Amino acid sequence: MNIIKLSAIASTNDYLKSLSTTQYLENFTIVVAEHQTAGKGQMGAKWDVQPGKNLTFSVLVKDLLLGINEIFNLNAAVAVSIIEALEENNVKELAIKWPNDILAGNKKIGGVLIENSIKNNGEIFSIVGIGLNVNQADFEGLPKASSVAVATGYEHDKTVLLKAIVENLQRNVAALLHKNAAPIWTKYHKKLYKKGVPMPFEKDGQRFMGIIQDVNSSGNLLLLLEDDTVAEFKIKELQMLY
Repeated sequence: MNIIKLSAIASTNDYLKSLSTTQYLENFTIVVAEHQTAGKGQMGAKWDVQPGKNLTFSVLVKDLLLGINEIFNLNAAVAVSIIEALEENNVKELAIKWPNDILAGNKKIGGVLIENSIKNNGEIFSIVGIGLNVNQADFEGLPKASSVAVATGYEHDKTVLLKAIVENLQRNVAALLHKNAAPIWTKYHKKLYKKGVPMPFEKDGQRFMGIIQDVNSSGNLLLLLEDDTVAEFKIKELQMLY
């Protein structure tokens, strides 16, 4: 693995993106930072963690020529790769909260931000940003946050987790390249948080009940509503209240 280690950086995603435009980087090049000062989540949300305690890293995925309607296949593969690595390290009660938050025991321990760029030749470069709370124990003011250490009761080697996630990602991306996305989606849906359970949601200030049915290859959430119709929602279009 080509791992670039940094003590502190504003954003590993931004750093890797910039690096990929100025020099050749091999597939699955990793940038990992002990401290990230301007981490990003979905739709510009801030991702803030305790320095030195957690994993904040980005992975370059290239040569994965997915059609634009299949772009969420990579999101599913990343989420599943993290889940598999955590299972290998004795983390229980894992779930994927749509679109790709990682939960342990109903609390968020990780998140994913994928930024895609299309080169002049049509090739899609993806920068996969992953934030994982590993050994942080104090989440004052964050009642829905947790870490791998809190979930298991002991601290973990961050490098072991990093390598496990990326090895799983390499395998799952290879499956996508061979048009074998079905097992990845099976695992994603199996781990989908609150699937099949009536839950309150909010959209544009309006609250309503819905039952998660599915997530499609575009990344949209399919909800069974109270009038027995199935509605499709885009990422960040609604919020699950839990």
